[in-house]
Amino acid sequence: MDHAPGVGLYPMHRCKTIHLVRHAQGFHNVAGVKDHRSPDFFDSQITPLGWDQVDNLRKHVHSSGLSTSIELVVVSPLLRTMQTAVGVFGGESYANGIIDVPPLMAENTNCPAISSLNSPPFVAMELCRERLGVNWCDKRRSISEYMTLFPAIDFSLIESDADTLWELDVRETDEDLAKRGLNFMKWLWTREEREIAVVTHSALLLHTLAAFGDDCHPCVKNEICKPFNNCELRPLVIVDRRYTNQ
Repeated sequence: MDHAPGVGLYPMHRCKTIHLVRHAQGFHNVAGVKDHRSPDFFDSQITPLGWDQVDNLRKHVHSSGLSTSIELVVVSPLLRTMQTAVGVFGGESYANGIIDVPPLMAENTNCPAISSLNSPPFVAMELCRERLGVNWCDKRRSISEYMTLFPAIDFSLIESDADTLWELDVRETDEDLAKRGLNFMKWLWTREEREIAVVTHSALLLHTLAAFGDDCHPCVKNEICKPFNNCELRPLVIVDRRYTNQ
């Protein structure tokens, strides 16, 4: 029997498409790593250049048809990721009067309000946060404050209003970060949606994706695992090859 080396064939119901996005440029990215421990960068937001990156990716998402195929947006509950997520995958800015739907992002000094009209649902998830601890840019605000800023994002999966995961003197290890990332991937698989966008962070992506691609040619593994640029979107497919009754 002839074989097709390097080619995989899987039932569609065992596959799920995920569109991984690293947040747009934040002020902490400009400052450099040495300043990430400064409280001045607490829950860092995105820069004007970051908003330009968001606008460019949004144009791609609409021109490619992704805006109509993505069924769910999962986002890390930090300011820079939520700004990126609603800017890229949200509805249009409010115009021509008030539309009776809650905004994904309320109007603020940096950006006009962004509507949830005709957008997929958004859910915030702690498992896809950036590496925890020490760096103030990776500490989140209270969920009650975020709910005012992002009224249409679903925060119901987050158990604590305050950030109880971040510690000033303890930095999450590579091993614990990778484990958390893999648990997040397992959670994604439990979702009923078949096409999901995830807006998250560089370290979480780097250490999570490193666990994949060892059964591929090195060039393919590199396509999966290489570091993300700010506001880069990378579509990947999850395949469940376990023996399960589906």
